[in-house]
Amino acid sequence: MGVVIVVQARTASTRLPGKVLLPAAGRPLLALMLERVRAARRAQHVVVATTTAPEDRAIAELCQQIGVEFYCGHPTDCLDRHYQVGLRSGADAVAKIPSDCPLIDPAAIDRVLETFLAAPGAFDYVSNLHPATWPDGNDVEVMSMRALSEAANEADDAFDREHTTPFIWSRPERYALKNVTWETGLDYSKTRRLVLDWAEDYAVIHEVFETLRPRSGAVFDLASILQLLADRPELAARNARHLGYSHLASRPALARTSIAAARSQRAEHGR
Repeated sequence: MGVVIVVQARTASTRLPGKVLLPAAGRPLLALMLERVRAARRAQHVVVATTTAPEDRAIAELCQQIGVEFYCGHPTDCLDRHYQVGLRSGADAVAKIPSDCPLIDPAAIDRVLETFLAAPGAFDYVSNLHPATWPDGNDVEVMSMRALSEAANEADDAFDREHTTPFIWSRPERYALKNVTWETGLDYSKTRRLVLDWAEDYAVIHEVFETLRPRSGAVFDLASILQLLADRPELAARNARHLGYSHLASRPALARTSIAAARSQRAEHGR
């Protein structure tokens, strides 16, 4: 079964403009992240899905420089971007990894993909987000091309199209869903923040790369990151005020509540 990993990336960000191209250890964060994604054993095919916006030409140029395939699509319709990459790749399934996860653990990618691939046809959607247990910033979702195609052709809600996967995971009566929990048995999803949304997040992520990349090599593991944060609590504290915050789509419980409320309201009004 062929799986294409899609890293969605654009420079537009109200909280931290141009965040994916900010530097760390002498390289753009997106380049460092792609290095980590491609280190996963199951990452045979990786594509960056950026946009047709002029400001995102820098992302396409970076991909050309480092030899990573890219696709330019609609600026806000991420669902269509993933679908188009899946079609062009001839993939059986598409994995979604957002570019605000520059410290993603390759092992987390493999855990989710291997769970999906171990039972061909058994699941339409597998992720490590429902509920999340890994430290925030290790988001991996994989969906069958059939489910993605249905979502791309049927979803008419702006939320579903912007966040790609809610159309699928909010319909357990229609799609077979599976969640993968962190093998440690721990839940650090709300106590360790490795995602890139704010300037404080960048300060932490920048320091992690500056410290661990020279010491442990290009693709240091999650255990090394967590040990660094434990050894330097002042570093972990730099973005602590944002713990528990992320985009609605990255917080499944909140997203489910929002979707359920919207559907209930539509039902009440006969829409």
